[in-house]
Amino acid sequence: MILQIRDVTKFFDGFCALNGVGIEVEKGRIHAVIGPNGAGKTTLFNLINGMYEVTRGEILFKGHSITDMKPHVRAKHGIGRTFQIVHLFDVMTVLENVMLGRHCKTKTGLLKTFFRFSTRELPEEKQTREIAMHWLEFVGLADKAAQVASSLPIGEQRCVEIARALALEPELLLLDEPAAGMNPKETMDLTSLISKVNEMGITVLLIEHNMELAMGISHVISVLNFGEKIAEGVPPEVQVNPDVIEAYLGRKK
Repeated sequence: MILQIRDVTKFFDGFCALNGVGIEVEKGRIHAVIGPNGAGKTTLFNLINGMYEVTRGEILFKGHSITDMKPHVRAKHGIGRTFQIVHLFDVMTVLENVMLGRHCKTKTGLLKTFFRFSTRELPEEKQTREIAMHWLEFVGLADKAAQVASSLPIGEQRCVEIARALALEPELLLLDEPAAGMNPKETMDLTSLISKVNEMGITVLLIEHNMELAMGISHVISVLNFGEKIAEGVPPEVQVNPDVIEAYLGRKK
């Protein structure tokens, strides 16, 4: 298992957002986490990448505890992340945004690179630029490299964010509602892109409200409701699980 979430609980000022959640993600798979709004899905992601501290329980990555690691250290160890709301630097170019995905693997510090006065490109900068361009080509946006990120439609901005996460060269990629705001064509393209990422050997853990996407692409699905895991299995099993049906549709009277 590449990721093990063991009996994880998270409290916010007395409110229990997650209660004793246990999930194991197998290396090389696409694993989805689904559930109604407020189920605790994004809280779980924020615990995995270190944005929140665990109240109780343990998180292991490649067999080693990362429970107390800072977010940048987890990233350095191979955990990449995108967000439900696109987090790009609007005034920077598409290429510069993807280059920032390498920040924890560079020695000079990329922000210093962007704001220094010298025009001479250092070897590390050149390598970072080449890696960023590779991932822009991978997501089909190499021709948009010089454009300001905010000028792109939301679907392409999400692809830029995925390229930035891939520039980190992660072993585990967390995708938080990657299809949010996308039209059907963009969603179809995204599905193909996630499959391509997985075919490269990168494990994908995703939160997704688009059930067609989640059921169609995932090897395993875990279902959360009110902060607890209520079901887990392959998509056909989850689809007919009565607890899952009740969570989404309510109890029949």
